[in-house]
Amino acid sequence: MNKTILTLFLLTNLFLQSQENYNAESYKVSLGDITSKTYTVDSTAHALVIFETGNSYVDPNDFDLRTKIKRKIKILTKEGSEHANVVIPLYITKTNEEKVDDILATTYNEIDGKVIKTKLLEKDIFRENYNENRTLVKFTLPNIKPGSVITYSYTISSPYMFKYHGWDFQDEIPKLYSEYRTSIPGNWVYHIKLVGGKKLAINDISIKKHCIDFGRGASADCSISHYAMKNIPAFIEEDYMTAKSNYLARIEYELETFKSPDGRVDHITKTWKDVDIELKSEKDIGKQLRKKIEVEELLPQDLLSETDTLKKAQGIYKYVQSNFTWNREYKIFKDVSIKELLKNKSGNISSINILLHNLLRDSGIQVKPILLSTRKNGLPTVIYPVLSDFNYLITQATINNKTYTLDATDKFLYFGQIPFRCLNRFGRLIDFKNGSDWININPTDRTNTMYKAVFSFNKNDELIGHIESKRTGYHALSHKKRYFSDPEDYINELENTITDIEISDFSVNTNSIASPNFGENYTLTYPSEKASDLIFISPFFIKLFNTNPFKLQERSYPIDFGYKDGYYLNYKLELNDDYIVSELPKDIVFHLPHKTGQLSFSAKHFGNNIILTFMLSFKETVFEPEFYPYLKEIMQKVIDIQNNSTILLKRKS
Repeated sequence: MNKTILTLFLLTNLFLQSQENYNAESYKVSLGDITSKTYTVDSTAHALVIFETGNSYVDPNDFDLRTKIKRKIKILTKEGSEHANVVIPLYITKTNEEKVDDILATTYNEIDGKVIKTKLLEKDIFRENYNENRTLVKFTLPNIKPGSVITYSYTISSPYMFKYHGWDFQDEIPKLYSEYRTSIPGNWVYHIKLVGGKKLAINDISIKKHCIDFGRGASADCSISHYAMKNIPAFIEEDYMTAKSNYLARIEYELETFKSPDGRVDHITKTWKDVDIELKSEKDIGKQLRKKIEVEELLPQDLLSETDTLKKAQGIYKYVQSNFTWNREYKIFKDVSIKELLKNKSGNISSINILLHNLLRDSGIQVKPILLSTRKNGLPTVIYPVLSDFNYLITQATINNKTYTLDATDKFLYFGQIPFRCLNRFGRLIDFKNGSDWININPTDRTNTMYKAVFSFNKNDELIGHIESKRTGYHALSHKKRYFSDPEDYINELENTITDIEISDFSVNTNSIASPNFGENYTLTYPSEKASDLIFISPFFIKLFNTNPFKLQERSYPIDFGYKDGYYLNYKLELNDDYIVSELPKDIVFHLPHKTGQLSFSAKHFGNNIILTFMLSFKETVFEPEFYPYLKEIMQKVIDIQNNSTILLKRKS
C-alpha cells in the first residue's frame, strides 16, 4: 500500500510539473507561459516573475545613466492581479530630473484556445508628484485575470551618476530568473554591496577597453558585469524581524570616487574621520550640540543643588521627559533647534535629545550623542559612512564608570531605557575629540513576564484565584502605556482575554509611569469543567502566546527579538479533602542549541497542593536563521502546553 501511495504521489507531481512549462530564458512569451496554471514550488504564490532583466550603462552621447528594464510575470490568482499595477519612482531635484521613456506593456490571455494580446494605451499612463524629490509614473496593464501573462519594459534616463541604479533580485513573489547587467566607466568607482545572503547563479565581470569617449583624446575603460539569480523564493515577512530592506536579496551601489577626464579626483565617500569633522561644524546637529545651555534658568533649584551625580542626571532626564513633547518627526539633519524647542515645548527627535545632552553636559556629566537607524529604517552601512542611513539620535551618559543610553522623547521610559524602535543592533557613538566608533545597542536589563497564582475551590466548585503579576523591561513598557492611558479599558481588555472569568479587587503597584516594572494584583473567579465525578482544570488562566509566531517552512533571515526575553508562571492549586488527584500534565524540558534558550514545564502533587511551574527563556537578542526550526519547535510546545495541559481531579464519594 505504501508503494502505491508513493507511486501516486510521484505521478501526481510529474503531472503537475508537466503542466508548468515556463520560458525563464527570455522575455519572449511562450505558449507554455500562457498555458501553465500553477507554480508547485510555492503553492501559496499569487503571481510569479518568469523572467526579468535590467541593463544599466552610461550613454556615450549625453553621459546620462540609462537603465533598461524588462519583466515577464504570470498572474496565478485573483489576488495576484495587484502585480499588474506598476509604479516607476523617479528622482528629481530643483535643477534636474530622471525621465522614463519607451513604456511598452502587453497582457496575454488564452481564450477559447486562442492567444489574445491586449496592449497598454499611452492615455493610461499617469504621473504623480509624490514629494519634492520623487515623481511616480504609474500604469495598470489591461484585461487581467488569473492565468494572464504580462510583459512590460521601459527605459530610465538619469543625470545622477552618484545614484547608480541597484537591482532587487528578490520580492514578495517568487522569481524564476532575474539578471542585472551593468557597464561602469572607470571614472566612477563604486562600493558594490550584495545584500540578502543569497548566492548568485551568474557573477561575471570583465573589462571593455575605450568603451566611452569624453573628447579631446580622453576615454575610459568600462567594467562590464553580469549578475543573475535563479529560482528565487518569495520574501515573506514574519514576526521578530527588522526592516525588510535588510534581508531582500539585491545589489547596491554607493559612489566612492569620481575621476574627472582632466585628472581631478573627488572622493565622494569619506572616512569617518572626515565625517566627524564635518558633523562638528554641521549647521543642525553640530551647531546644536555645541550650544551652551543656561541650566540655572531652566532647572529647578533642588536639582541644581543635588550633589549625587546619578540622581542629578535622573532628575534632568525626568525634567526633559516631562516638559517637552515629541512632535513625531524623526529629523536629525534638518530643522534641529533647541531655541524652537524651548519656545514651543515640542520638537523632533534630535532637538529633544540634544537638549538632554547639553543639559547633562553643562551640569558636569560626561555625555556623547549616538546616531542610530531605527528597526523599520534598516541597518546602517558599516564599512564606510553613509549619513543618510541614520534617522535617529540618542544620548549616552557615563556616570560612576557606568554608561546609560537615554531617550527623552517617551514619558514612559525609565532612565537607561530607549524605545523598542531603537533596538537595531548598533549605533555610531560620536566623539568630536577622539573620533567616533560603532557601539552595540543591547538592553542590559532583561525583559520578563512573571505570574504567581494561588487557586482554591469555593463551595460551588468554582476556582478562586489570587494573581500577582510583574513585568519588567519592554513588557512593562507596553503594559504601562495601555494601563495609564485608560485603566478601565485595560481591565476590560484583561477580562476579555480570559473566557468565562470575573475579575475583582484589581490594583497596580506601579505608581510612576517611568517605573522599570509594572505589577498587578487581582482576584479572578471561573467555573471548573465537570463530568460526572470528574473535574477538569486548565491551569493556564491566561495565554502567554495565542498562536505560534513562526509559521514558515524555513526562514532565511534572522529572528530579532531586540531584547532577552523570559516568561514565568508559578501556579498553586490548594485542594481540600473532597478531591483526589487523578492525573497531572506531563513534565517537559526543551533546550535550544548552545544553551541559548530553554522551556521547562512541571506539575507536582505535594500533600494537599498541586504546584505547576512554567519557564520560557530566550538568552539571545538575535538568532540566526539556522535556529529557526528549533524556535518554531519550542514555540509550538508552548502552545501545546497552554492548550492541552489539564489537571484531572476526582471527587471523593
